[in-house]
Amino acid sequence: MWIALLLVSGAGLSTTIGSLFGLLLKKPGPKFMSFTLGFSAGILILTAFVELLGKAIKTEGVGFFWGHVAFFAGMAAYLLIDFLLPHDYMNQHDHAPGTYDLRVEQSPKDLRRTGLLLALGISVHNFPEGMATLAATLEDLNLGIAIAVAIAIHNIPEGLAISASVYEAQGSQRRAFLWSFLSGVSEIAGAALGAAILLPFLSERIMGFSLAVVAGTMVLISIDEIIPTAKNLASQHIPIVGVISGMIVMMLSLWTLG
Repeated sequence: MWIALLLVSGAGLSTTIGSLFGLLLKKPGPKFMSFTLGFSAGILILTAFVELLGKAIKTEGVGFFWGHVAFFAGMAAYLLIDFLLPHDYMNQHDHAPGTYDLRVEQSPKDLRRTGLLLALGISVHNFPEGMATLAATLEDLNLGIAIAVAIAIHNIPEGLAISASVYEAQGSQRRAFLWSFLSGVSEIAGAALGAAILLPFLSERIMGFSLAVVAGTMVLISIDEIIPTAKNLASQHIPIVGVISGMIVMMLSLWTLG
């Protein structure tokens, strides 16, 4: 459990890496970010289908049908969060492909509200990511490490977006870094809540259902959030090459460790 919480902390607080990029104005290039985001999505998708959903289906008391019910329930839960509190970042719906501008084009009086809403939205979306990392690590340490790394890569541009927008609104590096840090802490809070819920009732069947729910969440995060953002950064096939590369690396690691 402590190892799982440590991995979640590392993945969640990687938002501070992105925050430092934003505050120091040393942003990685769009092609690099596009590839790495695609890479993390590839890891999450392959892991969700091959490992998490596969193990859930094989668990006694879960099976094929109920495993898929739990899988789609995980998707529906994350979709509901996204519907109630959208958190567009990196201007992914406003800019043409290939751009990489984090400046929020709003009047000064609206900038503070935009930055805080962005931080709040990303924080809520990070909550189930913490639960996902926790559940995967409890099932298999190596699997948890792979998921934590993929989510950490995904969290870097989120921290970059938060710090850039908050700094633009308030002109305070301290507050910009603080909001980015707090959005990462929400991932740790999600893991802690998951631990509090799971541990008293932990059984093989409960873990099987949990893995299926986590798989659905991870797939939807990848196809609804990570990949669209990656494709906005680079209009060529760079994001897809990243997805395929992530899948290959994850496949090789599972094969080697298995």
